[in-house]
This record gives sequence, structure tokens and C-alpha cells, in this order.
Amino acid sequence: MSKIKMLCLLLLLLCIPQTSWASSTNSSQVKLSDVRFFVHTDAISGEKKLRVVIDVTGPVQASASLNSGPAPNLTVDVSGASPGPLAGQISLDGNIATDISILSTGEASSRLILHLPQSIDDSAYRLFTLPANKAANRPFRIVIDINQTISQATFHFTPGLRGKVIAIDPGHGGTDSGAIGPDGIMEKTVTLDVALKVKQLLEQAGATVYMSRVTDRDVYAPNDDAIPELAARAAVGNKNKADVFVDIHANSFVNPSVGGTATYYYPKTDYDKLLAQNIQDQVVAINGLTDRGVREANFYVLKHTLMPAFLIEMAFISNPNEEKLLTSPQFQQKMAQGIVNGLDAFFTQAAQLGGNTDASQN
Repeated sequence: MSKIKMLCLLLLLLCIPQTSWASSTNSSQVKLSDVRFFVHTDAISGEKKLRVVIDVTGPVQASASLNSGPAPNLTVDVSGASPGPLAGQISLDGNIATDISILSTGEASSRLILHLPQSIDDSAYRLFTLPANKAANRPFRIVIDINQTISQATFHFTPGLRGKVIAIDPGHGGTDSGAIGPDGIMEKTVTLDVALKVKQLLEQAGATVYMSRVTDRDVYAPNDDAIPELAARAAVGNKNKADVFVDIHANSFVNPSVGGTATYYYPKTDYDKLLAQNIQDQVVAINGLTDRGVREANFYVLKHTLMPAFLIEMAFISNPNEEKLLTSPQFQQKMAQGIVNGLDAFFTQAAQLGGNTDASQN
């Protein structure tokens, strides 16, 4: 009998601390551990959807609320976990949602704020959680789905540059040098030089300019994957509700004799091609290089910006003669003036065509 009592006492002593420790772990050590996102097309509806997945080290509860107004967002409150290493701001796709801010709201609670380029309704998002799956090595997850909605806004263009909002993205930067010419000139350097000159000319004409970078740096993070970096660049235009998005690059090819200027667009609005054509026409009229034409391309920043956008390949940095031109302040000024002339011509033509069209996204 005494042995049974002793055994019961031993079991009781073992159980009580274990229960207390587990409770302490659940309340103070559960953290948000990772976040990832991707855009996919629903096989049934054909709608594009953004999925954001947050890994958590233990089970939590989550609730969501929509906030409209000048800065629309979807707020998700998480009870039972701290932000852990995720505290801060993370860029998202830049189209359906621009970024997510992760904040602490208490010792074991967090708030996720997904900033949206436009207001959505309750039917456009879904929030749910998934339990941990040890067999598949998957942690507890919070999942947020947001449908891409068709904007009911319209473009209203007027002639001139005064009052316009222009986003400029100097290609590459920081740990990404871009193409390198035969004399070692880096694409990231000449794109920034020209972009700053475009900025100056536009501001002198009365436009407001937002730059993805004004120094030699990465826009998202050093040595990061291409998609987060490109999404951060597109977000500069989307978050600031730019009228036009300008992306400046230099071309490169294995044959050093190839040269010239080309401008690219993605036909997400009725105005993208018109914008690219005006830029190409004005730039080649002033820089004297081979006209390589206007071309459609599925480039990320062209596709994921909410406004007409173009990407110009100013010249071939792989061509020794054009590499020298790209480093010349006089040539850089010509390029900048050509881009500004093209923007001015675009706004005039767009206004003449009626100045508005549905801002629907493909």
C-alpha cells in the first residue's frame, strides 16, 4: 500500500511542474517565425489572389477587420504570439497589397497591417489558420487570402507636367550591379545618374517625383530574391498613387557591336503602349542612337504597377562606344530631357484622347 502511495505522489510531483511549464511556454514563448507570399490565379474564378502565410511556433487565434479611407488596410490581430523576428515592415506584391507591418500589441499579442492600394469589401479576403503537421514538418500557420479587385477608378489625364505625380525606378543598385560594360562601368551607376536628372527636370516643371532609390542601395534588402526587390520598386508607384511609373535601365548583349534604344510596356491599361511610344519617339530624336522600337514585355514592375508604366533600355552598356556615352554628363542630360519630353507628349495625347479609361488590371 505504501508503495502505491509513493508512486502516486511521485506522479503528482512530475505532473504539476510539467503542466505549469507548458502553460508558461504557450503564453510567453509562442512567436511569429516566418512570412511568405505568392500570387496565383484561381482555377475556377480566374481571379488573381494574393496569399500571405505566417508561420507560428504554436497555436494562436486570429481575427481581421477592414479599414477604408485614405490609407486602406486589412488588420489582423493575433492573440497568443509575439512578433518575434518578424517585427517591422515587409514588402508584398505591390499590386493587391503593397506591404505588411508587423507590430507588438502586448506580451503575447501581435497586429498585422496589410496596406492596400485601394479599398476592398468583406468578400474580397479570407482569414483562416492551419494546425501544425509534424509528419509534413509544417508549423501552425495563419493564412490570409486577398482577391484582386477591378478598380472602379478612372484615369483623368490633363496636358502638361505640372501637378503630375511621377514614380522613377533607377534599375538595380546596392548588391545588384546590373550589367557591367567592357570598361567596368556598372548599370546601377548610370541608371541612377540619369534618374536624378529626370527628377530635377520634372520638379522644375512642377511635378512631384518619388524615387525607389536616390543612392547606391538595394530597395528591399541586400542579396534578396528578385521578386521581393521588384515588388518593393513597384510599390513606390502604387503607394504614392503615381500617374506614371518610369523604369530606367541600360541594355547588354554578347555581341559588343549591338546598340540602340528600346522601350518596353505591358498592356494592363489602354495607356501603357501610348506612353512607351511617346518615350521612345522623344528619346531617339534627341540621343541619335539606333531606334530599336517599342516592345511588349511581361516585366514585373510593368505588370504590377497600377498606372501606365514603361521600362527604357537607354543604350547598350556592352557596346564600348555606348558605354562611354552612358557615363557622359552631356549624354545623360539628353536622355533625361528625352524622357521628360516623352512624358509631356504623353500627357498631351492622353488628354486629347479623352483622358480617362477604366483602370482595370489584367
